[in-house]
Amino acid sequence: MNGRSTDIAIAGGGLAGGLIALALRQARPDLAVTVVEGGETLGGNHRWSWFITDLDHAGTALLDHFEPARWNGYSVRFPAHSRELSTPYRSLNSAAFDRALRRLLPREAIRTSCPIAALDAAGIVLSGGERIAARTVIDARGIDAAPSLAGGWQVFMGRHLRTRVPHGLDRPIIMDAAVAQHGAYRFVYTLPLTPDELFVEDTYYANSPALDPAVLAPRIDRYCARNRWEGATVAEETGVLPVITGGNFAAFQAAHRTPGVAVAGARGGFAHPLTSYTLPFAAETALAIASSADLPGSVLADLLEGRARDHWQNTIFYRRLGRMLFGAGAADDRYKIFERFYRLPHPLIERFYAARSTRLDQARVLLGKPPVPVLGAMRALATAGPSLARAAA
Repeated sequence: MNGRSTDIAIAGGGLAGGLIALALRQARPDLAVTVVEGGETLGGNHRWSWFITDLDHAGTALLDHFEPARWNGYSVRFPAHSRELSTPYRSLNSAAFDRALRRLLPREAIRTSCPIAALDAAGIVLSGGERIAARTVIDARGIDAAPSLAGGWQVFMGRHLRTRVPHGLDRPIIMDAAVAQHGAYRFVYTLPLTPDELFVEDTYYANSPALDPAVLAPRIDRYCARNRWEGATVAEETGVLPVITGGNFAAFQAAHRTPGVAVAGARGGFAHPLTSYTLPFAAETALAIASSADLPGSVLADLLEGRARDHWQNTIFYRRLGRMLFGAGAADDRYKIFERFYRLPHPLIERFYAARSTRLDQARVLLGKPPVPVLGAMRALATAGPSLARAAA
């Protein structure tokens, strides 16, 4: 069936695809860009958060279009250590992401509720048979599994709560690990969205991707009750993200490659291996695509593959830390790695989250009295861990 044509077609309207569309709109409004998303809205049901130091000036300007929630610092809590840090913090939910893109992009640029049946270097075919022809195609769809990669899982359930009285929290608690660990590295993450609204997320660095809301929801209830936060649930979300500790990245790329199609987002391998953050890399990739918008699709595909290989090479350190996190000691003691980490200098912590740790930073993280058994750490470093072929969650 014949359809429309466009200059650049983007498969997937999640974070990566939406940011690419916006960056292209800002840099090249002369180009016709179409975002094709199978869901009813752009961005799905997610929340993305980041430190202001994760982004350069251009990346910050791009994200500022979404008017994210803002705080001037954050705190962390562990059984034997608590700390306040001054790095500005930002957060954006998918509803605001969708609203902003619909405001900033031409109406014809957004195709939602359009499941994709196939794509190639010259266009996208929708499940109903319509073909959207394009001179450049970018695949920014997510992935459910990566059997050629290895690691563990970050499993979480979040709740947006409207409290009956002001909750009194003035800055995010991005890690409260002074909680029962339940056989994983567990922490509770809390954002004070307004004086009477909170986002509370229960997070686990676990060996399995299994997620049971019937188990996690009561734990959030108990955490809120302990902090005297009572009120009504506005919304909930759940998620399972890979924590990558190694594997065959060439095989990963091959499994997600369509000849002549550029691949972005998590599907392209653009994520922080240990934190699973994708936003800084999605912004960086979107800006790179916008600056190369005139390249033929096949050339852009090669460019992004090369950037992804460089990213893989540059993040070896974080994959090694992930191996120690999952393999060096008892699961209930994993929090000790981050408890020790948060005693290190503030600039080092900022660079860590941005995946820009220097060699000196890496030495500071690894030297000193280890928070895990030495022999366990050595064994963990010798193996990449289990495959990320996802089990039923």
